Amino acid sequence: MNQQYDFGMIGLGVMGRNFILNVLDHGFSAAGLDLNHEQVEALKQEAEGKTVLSTSDTAEFVKALSTPRKIMLLVPAGKAVDTVIGSLLPYLQEGDLIIDGGNTFFTDTDRRFNSLKEKGIRFMGMGVSGGAEGARRGPSIMPGGDPEAYDIVAPILEAVAAKAKGEPCVAHLGNGGAGHYVKMVHNGIEYGLMQLLAEAYDILKHGAELSNEALAETFEAWNNGALESFLVEITAAIFRQPDALSQGSLIDSILDKAKQKGTGKWTSQNAMDLGIPVPTIDAAVTMRGLSALKADRANTAPKYSRSIEQLPLLDKEALINQMGEALHFAFLMTYAQGMHLLHEASSAYQFGLNPETIAKIWRGGCIIRAEILEDMRQAYQQEPSLANLVNSEIFRSPLLYGQRAVREVLSAAHQLGRPMLAMASTLHYFDAIRAERLPLNLVQAQRDYFGSHTYERTDREGSFHTEWGA
Repeated sequence: MNQQYDFGMIGLGVMGRNFILNVLDHGFSAAGLDLNHEQVEALKQEAEGKTVLSTSDTAEFVKALSTPRKIMLLVPAGKAVDTVIGSLLPYLQEGDLIIDGGNTFFTDTDRRFNSLKEKGIRFMGMGVSGGAEGARRGPSIMPGGDPEAYDIVAPILEAVAAKAKGEPCVAHLGNGGAGHYVKMVHNGIEYGLMQLLAEAYDILKHGAELSNEALAETFEAWNNGALESFLVEITAAIFRQPDALSQGSLIDSILDKAKQKGTGKWTSQNAMDLGIPVPTIDAAVTMRGLSALKADRANTAPKYSRSIEQLPLLDKEALINQMGEALHFAFLMTYAQGMHLLHEASSAYQFGLNPETIAKIWRGGCIIRAEILEDMRQAYQQEPSLANLVNSEIFRSPLLYGQRAVREVLSAAHQLGRPMLAMASTLHYFDAIRAERLPLNLVQAQRDYFGSHTYERTDREGSFHTEWGA
């Protein structure tokens, strides 16, 4: 068989098939491989009339690709990636490129990169965001690793990526596992934003007694302003989705147990390893854990009266307006936490990340795309070395203004007895990051008291220890 296909995809589930169809739409030929015969047939049917090969035969698949081969994997992270790579190696030649497009932990990407480099095979970890629809119509793509490897596949990736202000939402981000690391933090930010929206919904439903239609109209209005974003847009649509089974709104019949695949947890864990606070993301992970304790919550709820929740609240219109302003503040703070983590990780892991580039490619295609990202891009353009967005003049006014609304909204939540852990975390992070002095001098004294861990002083250099109580 003549080597005629420009691009190869392994994993022909919905994401893989949609990505291949996107590639085909932009004039490239493609080959797909899957051991599941139904997936192979699905691609043949969906790509009928286009230059595509769909097969379950690894040898046929590899031989059909033009060299250097460009093979993308969209398979579950973990052992499956290693298994697929192992099955490819007997058929590859020096200079071929394997791209892992799944949600892989960045240290696994580094390991695979080094192992394959010894064999003369190029390897690239690449985050892909936008879900099935993004894969089909244009995702945000986050590749990292060898820049020469990126150059091999750049024409295809730049063609299929989403476009924002005429620019493709893809760029080589940095060394080693940089692409997967950026995607991990993207997902952590996604966790935070989703939880903030869930908390806003909860307070408006119980505090302002908004119907699902009123909620849809409220979120729609927000999406036409400073909160314009994919997540706000789909949230409005969700409130309007009917349910054929209950004859009501679908949202009211969905169980309040949110699952997770682990990328948010990875972000929190790695942030702790680096000593960088991301409390809104931490709170979002915690709330997913609490949601999973459905039986425990159902057992506990009847034991505690909610009589305190009948205190007067803000009037309906005031609460809606305050919530919109509070969400804008909280969104800004969540992005700021994630970008601060990326700033520190870039140095710690020698990724060489460019924050303006990251903000730019997140503007379209990805789940966390939002109007805010253009402001972020401009902030980094003005100050490329900016460590934390709270110190950008672009963000100073909206943060100072928005924090007042957050305090009002949290007051309402406290009166209702409804949890707003993520929203509260954004405010307390803001209050802490702008506090010249925190009460941790007491913690240092306590550590020295019980463990002789020493402390530093405000009036002289060095480490000190006191014989407390002596």
